[in-house]
Amino acid sequence: MARRRSDASRPAGMPKLAGIVRRLALVLTAAIAAPQGLASALAQAGEGSWSDHAGTASKSGLAEAAEPGSGFGGPVKSDRRAPQPVLRVCADPNNLPFSNDREQGFENALANIVARDLGARIEYTWWAERRGFLRNTLNAGVCDVVMGIPPLDVLTPTQAYYNSTYVIVSRTEDAVGVATLTDPALRDLSIGVHLIGDDGANTPAAHVLGDLGIVDNVVGYTIYGDYREDAPPSRIVRDVAAGTIDIAIVWGPLGGYYARMSDVPLTVTPLEKTESLLPLVFQFPIGMGVRTDDHALKDRLNRIIERERGTIDALLERYGIPRV
Repeated sequence: MARRRSDASRPAGMPKLAGIVRRLALVLTAAIAAPQGLASALAQAGEGSWSDHAGTASKSGLAEAAEPGSGFGGPVKSDRRAPQPVLRVCADPNNLPFSNDREQGFENALANIVARDLGARIEYTWWAERRGFLRNTLNAGVCDVVMGIPPLDVLTPTQAYYNSTYVIVSRTEDAVGVATLTDPALRDLSIGVHLIGDDGANTPAAHVLGDLGIVDNVVGYTIYGDYREDAPPSRIVRDVAAGTIDIAIVWGPLGGYYARMSDVPLTVTPLEKTESLLPLVFQFPIGMGVRTDDHALKDRLNRIIERERGTIDALLERYGIPRV
């Protein structure tokens, strides 16, 4: 499988801190920002131009090898067999359970499902998912699809292939039994939450706890992390297993996957009764994302999602992804 690592996955001159892990940042911040604000604050993505980094970009969203007689443009007069099309995927090289450059994430597996259906091979553009991710990858035309993303106005989403929610992760032996953010028991527990930045753009759980005056027993975990470590945001779940904190309130895929991987039995409880906390949102649909003008690829991906629904559901179950 062809792989192309962008040097910008670890930009020169930047400290080796991951910055915002883009996938979580998009989901977490979407809970407290209107779509327009989210797009301008995080994505900084404009109308990208087509690029020939991996060949000639086609309107189907698949790259065609840059040689005469190749591609999807109809019959060609050539004795050579048309080359295999390329599915160009934008992905983070260090963001399990979603993706990594060893292709161990469920989005890597999903890309394989899509490529097989399309009869294509995969080429990755690796870029850390933080501010500027979409601008420098999808909307720059160097890759054609992000395998998992909430709805944003700077791209065209497919139909959702799963819906997930924030969860509470606790040690099973503790039998915490908390499922809502208004449970009085939270005042007596040490609670881990993710913090996105210094500008107040924190997770919805952090905002709710602050409004309730539950502050002194809350431990903040920045989504910035040492990018030399595997999946920096996972530390919060590891600390639950170690007993450093009692519970963690995290985005479901992260909590579900690392709870399943833990040697210490952990319980994952989806948050309940979040409707009363609007406008804060705790559940999100996740689909694939393509450029705003790539309707052909969107339609093809939607058909694949429908055809492969059972396979995708089994994949998500295998990775412990909570679905609502």
